[in-house]
Amino acid sequence: MSTSAISVRESEVLALLGEHLSNAEISSRLFISVRTVESHVSALLRKLDVADRRALARRAAELARAERPRPASALPTPLTAFVGRVRERAELAEAVKTRRQVTAVGPGGVGKTRLALAVAAEAAGDFADGVWFVDLAPVLDPGRVGAAVAAAVGVGEQPGRGIDEAVLAALADRQTLLVLDNCEQIRDGVAPFLERLLVACPRLRVLATSRARMMVPFEWVFPVPPLSFADGGDSEAVTLFMERAAAVGRPPDPAVRERIAALCERLDGMALAIELAAARWPTLGLDGLTAGLSDQLRILAGGPRADDRHRSVRAALDWSHDLLEPCDRALLRRISVFAMPFTADAATEVAAFPPLDPAAVADGLGRLAEQSLLTATPSAAGTRYQALETIRQYGTERLADAAELTDVRSRHLGRCLAGATALTEAEGTDRPARFDALAEDMRAALAWAAGRPEQRADAYRLALAMGELTFARNLLGEAQQRFEQAAALAGEGAGAGDGAAALREAAAVAGCRRLGDDMLRLHRAAAEAARRAGDTIGVGRDLSAAATVAYRFSSEFTRVPTADEVTAVLAEARRLSEGGDPAAEAALALAEAAVLADAFGAVQGAADNTAHETVELAERAVELAGRAGDPVAESAALDALSGALTWAGDSFGAAAAARRRIDVLRPVPGTPAATHERMDALAMAAGTALGVGDLPQARRWGRQLADQPLFAEVGHHAMSWLLIADAFAGRAEEVLAGSTEFLDAWRRSGRQRSFSLGPAAASVAMVHGLRGDHEARAHWLAVVDRAGTTSEHRHGYGAVFDALVLLHHGDPDAALVRLAPEPDEVWKWVSWIWLHWYVALRAEASVLAGHPDARNRIAAARRTVTGNPVAIAQLDRAEGLLDGDVTRQLAAAAAFVAAGCPYQAARTLLLAGPAHAEDGSAALARLGLTGG
Repeated sequence: MSTSAISVRESEVLALLGEHLSNAEISSRLFISVRTVESHVSALLRKLDVADRRALARRAAELARAERPRPASALPTPLTAFVGRVRERAELAEAVKTRRQVTAVGPGGVGKTRLALAVAAEAAGDFADGVWFVDLAPVLDPGRVGAAVAAAVGVGEQPGRGIDEAVLAALADRQTLLVLDNCEQIRDGVAPFLERLLVACPRLRVLATSRARMMVPFEWVFPVPPLSFADGGDSEAVTLFMERAAAVGRPPDPAVRERIAALCERLDGMALAIELAAARWPTLGLDGLTAGLSDQLRILAGGPRADDRHRSVRAALDWSHDLLEPCDRALLRRISVFAMPFTADAATEVAAFPPLDPAAVADGLGRLAEQSLLTATPSAAGTRYQALETIRQYGTERLADAAELTDVRSRHLGRCLAGATALTEAEGTDRPARFDALAEDMRAALAWAAGRPEQRADAYRLALAMGELTFARNLLGEAQQRFEQAAALAGEGAGAGDGAAALREAAAVAGCRRLGDDMLRLHRAAAEAARRAGDTIGVGRDLSAAATVAYRFSSEFTRVPTADEVTAVLAEARRLSEGGDPAAEAALALAEAAVLADAFGAVQGAADNTAHETVELAERAVELAGRAGDPVAESAALDALSGALTWAGDSFGAAAAARRRIDVLRPVPGTPAATHERMDALAMAAGTALGVGDLPQARRWGRQLADQPLFAEVGHHAMSWLLIADAFAGRAEEVLAGSTEFLDAWRRSGRQRSFSLGPAAASVAMVHGLRGDHEARAHWLAVVDRAGTTSEHRHGYGAVFDALVLLHHGDPDAALVRLAPEPDEVWKWVSWIWLHWYVALRAEASVLAGHPDARNRIAAARRTVTGNPVAIAQLDRAEGLLDGDVTRQLAAAAAFVAAGCPYQAARTLLLAGPAHAEDGSAALARLGLTGG
């Protein structure tokens, strides 16, 4: 039978059978009951027409082999063929299969990179999850090793954790080979990163190249020898020379192979030295090469050659350099400042000053490529040139010798600054690619300029631009770092004001990263910078912002600020904000609504705040923010108002305030502050729409939230509101499909807690409960305990979801117990977005359980939920059940369909009696709510 008849869930079970897991293990892995696993196994036996589990396991392996995509890999393609090293390739290939971390060690120019690439290409088929190559040569900051690996393997940042942690989580269960090239210049960063990586990722293998070993626990060192020249004319070294010489002109006569062998021996078999010599074959011939290189090697003679074979590469470089025309020598040293492949136009900007003019630069690049001192690669933007790292280092030394280092570095800095400025103003789909092409050069230029007082102003401008660009590229950790770096470079006096502005940007990025502690630290640092600049109003505004975030985002702190701490900050902000500045007054009003009246329902907030007072303070903050003309501040104030209105029981007012936030933010450019605010606004709009029964709108907001680039790596946050909306609607297949991504992302995130993660997990548990899969529900309730908070689950969303399951299975008495407290007894947990669901379910449970006060509860609930189509239909159904009015029940079913809640429509048919039960059962089956 065709495997197309196998469902998605059956495919998952089949794959795990292929891993020889038991039914209990499959149950635990997929969060379904053992009974459900058994039914899927029976179906698979029938559909695949096999006799037993062993045959199913074999069939699973066959399907996996047939359908497995080629493993992802990203190995650069060398421009020339690899020559020789049969023994080394075999030994190194075996080592990477059996050892955790192998370091290919040898001097520059011995051929480590080419050997590693050859071995990785051959071994790719042995690594199910692919082979990845990371060139660390352009990386100057030891702290950016993890970021370089992340960029190579396609791992993005996750809010709430650093990029290193995201890489570790992404590779934790991958069977992957990671090739790290050119580790020596940032060994202090590579070694600790590798140690953490190898501990966290047991199936990962690492092949590193370096001039020195990494000194990490799992390391096995493989010394890369020079090319063999022991076999004379038939040696690997001679073969390499012959192939490279033929590639640039007339191939050498085979009769001279023995003389070439003697030349290769003088070059110690060093691959780069041999290639440089072969590039000169057409013009110098064998006699010229022998004479020239012999002089160079005699000058550097002395001591055992094996002790420092790098001398032969240096000799070849000196010799090759000395053969260049003066203009080409100048060009070689000047282009050594480029960290990334560059175009002729870029080289002209940096290198075209006496004795070079623009025409000489363009011509010289071609000549350097002909002499193997540069590689030339065609690209969409034109030919790009790049020097090997060894040649770049040599060129930098020559640049210093010529006293041009500062001049050329300054020109390079100017080009990077101009490029960064152009990118900040650019639009279009090619902007990310343009940034990537320039990023490492910008980082290198900034690293050089940041330490030089005379370059401080340009360094500040570049750091600020880099902050904007990396944020737009979704490199949030680096964006925060660059804004903080810009603040440090801004200086004192008037510059401190610029520093304060940069720190505010950094705080907003920290908000996007869900790092509450950093938000508070950076707002307070901005206040100090404003104080140094003499900006008293700015100090008050920043302190107000600090007080606000301490309460507004209290769940995102590792150490929640105490009420006393925040109150002291607020008092100082109040003292400094007197003076009539609209922005400062708006910021202070929002802080007062947050701290004094707990508009955001903070972790450290008081449980007895007066809802009426909260609404008044929030409305004042909205008015002042609007008067100040700051849409981001107005959105934050509307968030406070939305929260205050929920505490006051005005769910529709809360939903309207949340929708208004999206309208206010729509025209605002995507700055860090606006982006942070927009993410929160979409989440609140989705949640409050759910609260008033607007399920289609809740799903639309949830979909927009899930599609935000900022959430690309955090599926649990991205799809939380989608899961909840679909669960209330009863779309079981969508919920179960999304739950896998949610759970995987949540685990990768380090099992974070959040106001939305608990309800999302509870919604998945509810769907399993509706399907009768109580074991899977228990698994997900355990996730709820880790992802949410106990009070919210016990008294808020948990009561709602549990009651839905209990009513579905005909246990209204238990549902009534779960909903026993009056709403105002647990008001803070129920009042948020769950109030309408709580009171409607409580009224229905009262009817079905025969509670004597059922009719009064229906009437009281109606006063609360007026305008909520789902809750009203639920109360109409309850009243129809109480009065035995089937017509009214069927009308409620139609109302549920119109409100986008097919689950409750189907359940209404079941409750309406035997005449409609079959239709109700069929509707539940279509939703995927029948069986586990």
